[in-house]
Amino acid sequence: MRAIWKGAVSFGLVSVPVKLYAATESKDVSFRQVHAADGGRIKYQRVCSIDGELVDYADIAKGYETEDGEMVVLTDDDLSALPVSSSREISVEKFVPSEQIDPMLLEKSYYLEPEKSGTKPYALLREALVEADRMALVTVSLRNRTSLAVLRVRDTDEGGVIVMQTMMWPDEIRTPDFSVGAADAAKPNEVKMATMLVETLAGDFDATEFEDDYRQAVEDLVRTKVEGGEVKAPAAPAKTGGEVVDLLAALQRSVDAARSARGETTSDEADKADKADRTVSKRATGKKAPAKKASSPSGSKKGAAKKPAGKATKKSAGKSSSKPASKSSSRRAS
Repeated sequence: MRAIWKGAVSFGLVSVPVKLYAATESKDVSFRQVHAADGGRIKYQRVCSIDGELVDYADIAKGYETEDGEMVVLTDDDLSALPVSSSREISVEKFVPSEQIDPMLLEKSYYLEPEKSGTKPYALLREALVEADRMALVTVSLRNRTSLAVLRVRDTDEGGVIVMQTMMWPDEIRTPDFSVGAADAAKPNEVKMATMLVETLAGDFDATEFEDDYRQAVEDLVRTKVEGGEVKAPAAPAKTGGEVVDLLAALQRSVDAARSARGETTSDEADKADKADRTVSKRATGKKAPAKKASSPSGSKKGAAKKPAGKATKKSAGKSSSKPASKSSSRRAS
């Protein structure tokens, strides 16, 4: 187990340094909501109920709903002004008879382990609680909130360990809004028969005699399906959002449809034409066509036709494009 809290139990002038451990854990069967077709987990998004927009986690605040259904938004500054307690002390208020603690008030249980320096006062408190047959009513600060709790001793036959059980506040216990009248009272002979039944089924409580049949049945069912190969392994979600790609494709199709309706070139036709132009340009470059810059300033087609293409290319390769053609080539061109 891992300690979730460290502090000290104080009663009178005695202080017992302790560690706090969760004494219970829920083993209730929990199911995931999945897609029946492939076993993929169902995810939920944070959507505002008013405008239907997705809300980033950073934009989420705490709200308190009034009895009239109105919502009061609380900011971080509002919450920081509230009275909170961060004390590391379990303060004993009084020692009360065990029978005065209504089990309905008890909430979550924790084990208290003494630090090395507090083993003797821990044992002292433990023995005092056992001898007096009382519980210690304490106040403790957990998660920045003061709670009411009791300390009692468990497993006294093995030396005993002090258990702290947090309690609900009295106004958190609901009062039943119904009552059973005197007209529904049982008759004396019925009470006698019920008492005989109670005596027949009387016995000591042993928690090991009972188990969660439903949880065991579910675990057996799952194990059987796993051994039979009835397991779905959902594929890992794609890193790129498929919805975005589909949206872009839909937009492109919409643009092409609009262009086609107006008699314009669609994106597919433009891509094909561009590809054809690149192919023609590539072939023309491979044939080593005469360089235009080697022609005479007059641009005479006659001189260009008489001069072999290979020689024109070779001459122009060694000259800057900014220089005019030589006089000899100009005479031949004329």
